[in-house]
Amino acid sequence: MTVITRFAPSPTGMLHIGGARTALFNYLFARHNQGKFLLRIEDTDKARSTQAAVDAILDGMAWLGLEHDGDIYYQSERAPRHAEVAEALVEKGAAFRCYVTPEDLQARRDEGEQVRAAAKAEDLSDEERTALKKKAEALLAPFRSPYRDGGDPPAANAPYTIRLRAPDTGDIAVSDKVQGDVRVRASEIDDLILLRADGSPTYMLAVVVDDHDMGVTHVVRGDDHLRNTFRQIPIYEAMAWTVPEFAHVPMIHGDDGAKLSKRHGALSTTAYRDMGYLPEAVAAYLLRLGWSHGDQEIFTREEAISVFSLEAINKAPARLDLNKLNDVNAFFIRQADTDRLFDLLHPWLDQAAGHSLGADVLDRIHAALPHMKDRGSTLPELAESFRFFWTANADDLNKKARKALSGDNLLRLGNIREAIANIPNWGDTALQQALESFCSAHELSFGQVGPPIRAALTGGLPAPDLAPVMAWLGREETLARIDFHLARAEAGSE
Repeated sequence: MTVITRFAPSPTGMLHIGGARTALFNYLFARHNQGKFLLRIEDTDKARSTQAAVDAILDGMAWLGLEHDGDIYYQSERAPRHAEVAEALVEKGAAFRCYVTPEDLQARRDEGEQVRAAAKAEDLSDEERTALKKKAEALLAPFRSPYRDGGDPPAANAPYTIRLRAPDTGDIAVSDKVQGDVRVRASEIDDLILLRADGSPTYMLAVVVDDHDMGVTHVVRGDDHLRNTFRQIPIYEAMAWTVPEFAHVPMIHGDDGAKLSKRHGALSTTAYRDMGYLPEAVAAYLLRLGWSHGDQEIFTREEAISVFSLEAINKAPARLDLNKLNDVNAFFIRQADTDRLFDLLHPWLDQAAGHSLGADVLDRIHAALPHMKDRGSTLPELAESFRFFWTANADDLNKKARKALSGDNLLRLGNIREAIANIPNWGDTALQQALESFCSAHELSFGQVGPPIRAALTGGLPAPDLAPVMAWLGREETLARIDFHLARAEAGSE
């Protein structure tokens, strides 16, 4: 058997991170089993479905590297096939034409609520209260149509729906890969609508027909669909179709345990791209939201494919933890290819600088990037760590930097400038040796020499060790920054 999974989003908005995780689980399971991962756009709700939402879903999936197999299925294009199956079910006696109107159903519900409210009256006998409660339960129970066993229409041209004849007795059971063995009583399932009065199919019918026709063997979806499974299995059975395996994945909650909402952070998958996260990091983090394999915390795509299983998905809801996401993102930043990381970082560098950086500065940053990958957990944080490359921050010195550029430190800075100015091979090794030789010759500690150099070069901005900083800035820029402060001090003393 070829394993076939599918991701079936409704194009009514962004690709939610919960949906992205569902897509990821489907993708990994299919790839682990050398199967197929299909994409179906469930666009039957024409009032809410938009092309912009379709594009957003495709953009989010492409960013995460979730490549689907074959063409995209659009559910709205398959309405004739859905109607064909509904009529076939009528012929089999598993479905029927129902002339009960929406107004009739609403009146039934309203009466049920009224009777239930009446049962709470204080001046009732036990017998009266029990009778009213029983009547209310019957009115509010899952709907069983009076036409399920036949019956004439109320008028020759009366509109009708096609409803499934729900099982009368027994249980409906599913052996779920995540939730375990779950069953409900058949009496809890209503005679659900398959075709509306206007001839359009409902979700319950369309999803079953599409999954069957697409050859889907495993339905992996959110556990908010678990209840739907017990309404869909009778359709499979009535058509004598193979029922797929099901795996219902718990929702993602916020760090406080509440249902995920905007107050917990970004909900759109591509919003994380816009915040400077790498796609492989977001995918690796989503994988660990409710799934585990031993003690390993971070998985590459290849590692995840090799070990993924549905049985390892947890039954309890996972909690979104942005601090953990930052840790995962920092890991993948360190692992990223330098050229690719630089291309991703470039827009953030320009944004941090407030203008487009020149080629000379960008070349220096590119050279330093392999050594500075650990200085940010997101792309904007990493870009900010390079600020000293395009500014010496000379006009915004903090208190510590101002102190480092005063008194005897200025004299030392001038002497250091002379010691390094004519180093033949300008590089971090030669510069480090020159600084060490200067300290030794003048009987100074590096703690006395380093602060004025750092203040002159970075103006108090965070930066790595001095020798690499000078090497990356280059001889001309390094000496120019030192000379600026020496000249300013001299001008101030006149």
